[in-house]
Amino acid sequence: MEVEYAMKTQKSIKDLLKGSGVTYGMVILAYLLVEIALKTGNMSSLMQGLLVPLCIYSILAVSLNLVVGISGELSLGHAGFMCVGAFSGALFSKAFKGMIDPTLSLIIAIIIGAAVAAVFGILIGIPVLRLRGDYLAIVTLAFGEIIKNIINAIYLGVDSSGIHFSMKSEVALKLDAEGTVLIKGAQGITGTPQASTFTIGVILLLITLFIVINLVNSRTGRAIMAIRDNRIAAESIGLHITKYKLLAFTVSAALAGVAGVLYAHNLTTLAALPKNFGYNQSIMILVFVVLGGIGNVRGSVIAAVVLTLLPELLRGLNNYRMLIYAIVLIAMMLFNSSPKAIELRERFADSFKKKTAKKEVA
Repeated sequence: MEVEYAMKTQKSIKDLLKGSGVTYGMVILAYLLVEIALKTGNMSSLMQGLLVPLCIYSILAVSLNLVVGISGELSLGHAGFMCVGAFSGALFSKAFKGMIDPTLSLIIAIIIGAAVAAVFGILIGIPVLRLRGDYLAIVTLAFGEIIKNIINAIYLGVDSSGIHFSMKSEVALKLDAEGTVLIKGAQGITGTPQASTFTIGVILLLITLFIVINLVNSRTGRAIMAIRDNRIAAESIGLHITKYKLLAFTVSAALAGVAGVLYAHNLTTLAALPKNFGYNQSIMILVFVVLGGIGNVRGSVIAAVVLTLLPELLRGLNNYRMLIYAIVLIAMMLFNSSPKAIELRERFADSFKKKTAKKEVA
């Protein structure tokens, strides 16, 4: 029995490493192909401008999947955590611009953005994750809208006498002649260093995948999934429901903050506009998760890349662009949820495993 259990454990670990290795390998291979295209000049300026956003949306999709797919909760305010991370990281970079090396400044900004977003995740999660049903979705939706409107009303400046804060106007800051305005209300933050690159984006995506995949396959991850599948049974064996759900929610919020910092440093001006951090942005991230497969980390990355590239690739078909986009969305949904499509995928996976096993035996 012990030998059989050891063999099953070894096989499961081997399958796990193979699955995660495919995900990492997919990202690294895509990065190498893009770098080759850039070096040889075979990539248009439009595609080059989409490289960093592809990394941003992939990180957001993977992080939200931790809440929606692994934890089983519905969050509609992911863009709010992205907004918090973006502004906290951009504020640091703007305040210390020219004083610190740009790369070091970006690293510190990423840490600050993740930490601030995690704090907000804890503050939102503690009261809400004790509830059931759709309460989390409603509260996170409200959080995303509230944080966006609050940032739009903030004026922040610094001068020789210290930091000045106001929610009225720039004049109300009463800065001296050498003072600098860091946040200009609805105009946001201007002059943020453009330190984001595709290489940094891929590194952050790989770190995000490493954190999420290892969390999901750890004892903590199994506890979170047990709570998702049967809350009463999990509680009966002594699992702390709120603790595990709060952990998943906080990690997801922190990773969204990282994506926000990457987003902020890809622009020269950062404003809390509805199209950037509003309700539609949160829904779009949720669409990536659903179409990629709820709980499927690799699928979230693929869906984020495909659905971000598709509107731009179809831009030449002005009259039919959104029609084709909608058809692709429906096709991907059917492919992921249709019983026949699932059966075909399982058959293909089984046949592939058998062929691989035969090759290993040979």
